[in-house]
Amino acid sequence: MNVFGYLLKHSRLAVIVVAAIGAAALLWSRGFVGRADGQATRKELVASARSEQTGSIGSGEESVDLSQKQAGSIKVGTLGARKFAILKTAVGTIDFNENMLVQVFTQYQGKIIKAFYNVGDDVKQGDILFTIDSPDLLQAESTLLAAAGVLELQKKTLARVSGLLKTGGAAQKDVDQSTSDQQTAEGNFKAAKDAVRIFGRLDEEIDQILVNRRVNSTLKVPSPISGRIVTRNAAPGLLTQPGTPPPPYQMADVSTMWMVANVIETDAPSYRLDQPVEVTVPAYPDKVFKGHVTNLGSTIDPNSRRQLVRSEIDDPDHLLRSGMYASFVTRVGDPVTSLAVPADGVTREGDGTMTVWVTNDRRHFVKRTVTTGLRQDGWVQILEGLQPGETVVTEGAVFLSNQLLLGGAG
Repeated sequence: MNVFGYLLKHSRLAVIVVAAIGAAALLWSRGFVGRADGQATRKELVASARSEQTGSIGSGEESVDLSQKQAGSIKVGTLGARKFAILKTAVGTIDFNENMLVQVFTQYQGKIIKAFYNVGDDVKQGDILFTIDSPDLLQAESTLLAAAGVLELQKKTLARVSGLLKTGGAAQKDVDQSTSDQQTAEGNFKAAKDAVRIFGRLDEEIDQILVNRRVNSTLKVPSPISGRIVTRNAAPGLLTQPGTPPPPYQMADVSTMWMVANVIETDAPSYRLDQPVEVTVPAYPDKVFKGHVTNLGSTIDPNSRRQLVRSEIDDPDHLLRSGMYASFVTRVGDPVTSLAVPADGVTREGDGTMTVWVTNDRRHFVKRTVTTGLRQDGWVQILEGLQPGETVVTEGAVFLSNQLLLGGAG
C-alpha cells in the first residue's frame, strides 16, 4: 500500500470516529445515553417537544399561542363584577286551583235529557251544560196558567158587576167583592210568574207560555262560571237531585292553576307566603308563568324529609294542564355582586374542573382553573381563580381547549 492509500484509509476511519463521538454527545445531551429504558426517554422527548410548542410555564399552567388569523376568531373581555340573584328551585306538578272548583247541580230534581259538553271542554258563563225534565217546573208553569185563567175571569166578573151597578142591577158590595177577588187573582198571578222565573225562564218565554197556554217541563242548567269541564257524570236518563253526589258536572276556573312542590327540608326556611315564583313546564320551555306562594306545609314528611309548597300560577291563555311536570324558581334573598364570565368563556374539563383562558396580548392564552358558582342569564359566577381587571376569553374557550389537545397553534 502506498502512502496515499494509507492516508485515505485512515482519514475515512477518523471521520467515522468523529461522527460517532458527535452522535454520542448528542444522545447524551438529550437523555439517550446513560438511561436503562430507551423507550421511556423517547416519551420524555415527545413531551418536551410538545411543552415547547404549547408554551407550558413553570407553574404548571398550560398555554396556547395563536396566529393572528386564529386569534381573530376569539373574543376577549375585561373581567368585571355582576349581580347574581339568590334563587331556590324546586320541582312539582300542576294541579287545578281547588279554590276555583265548582260542582254544578240543578236546583230541582229531574231526569237528564241531554248533556252538551265533555271533560276538557272550555265553556263560558251562561252556556247550557245539560237539560232535565223537571216535574217542579211543570207544576210551576201549570200554576201560572191557572193563575192567569183566574185573573182573566176576575177581570170579566168585575167588569160585568160594574156595568150592572150603573143600571141598578147590582149592589156596591158586589163590586167591592169583585174588586177584591181581582186583586187577589193579580197577586197570585204575579207570584206564579215569579215562581217560573226562579227556574230560569225569561219574560219572553213566560209570555209565550201564556199565549200558547202550553207548558214546557225542560229545564236548562247553565254554567255558573267560565272554565273547563273537569269531571262529567251527566248522562241521558240519569236522575239528578240538588246537592246529591255525584254532581252532573264539575268545573274549574283555569285562569289560575296550582303548582304543588315538595322542597327539601334544608330549603324550607327560605320560603314565605306571597313570595313571587317563576314556573316553567317542558311543554312550553320558552314560556315563563308568573305566580306566588299561597301555602306552606305545616309539617315535614318523615319519609322524604320534604315540605309542601303550593303556589298559585296565572294562566290567562289556559295553556297549563293538571298533572304537568313543572319547576319553579324564586328569589329568596338580596342579590350578590361577584366576578362573572360569559358561559361561552368557561370550559368543563374531563375531571370536572372548570377552566378559563387568560391573556395579556390576545395571542398567548393561559388556561386557569377556577371555582364557579351560580349560572344566570348566560353568565357564570367566579368564586376563585381570577382577579378583577384580567383579560379573559369570553367566546371561543372550546377552540383553545381543542388547540391544546392537538399540540398548540397550527
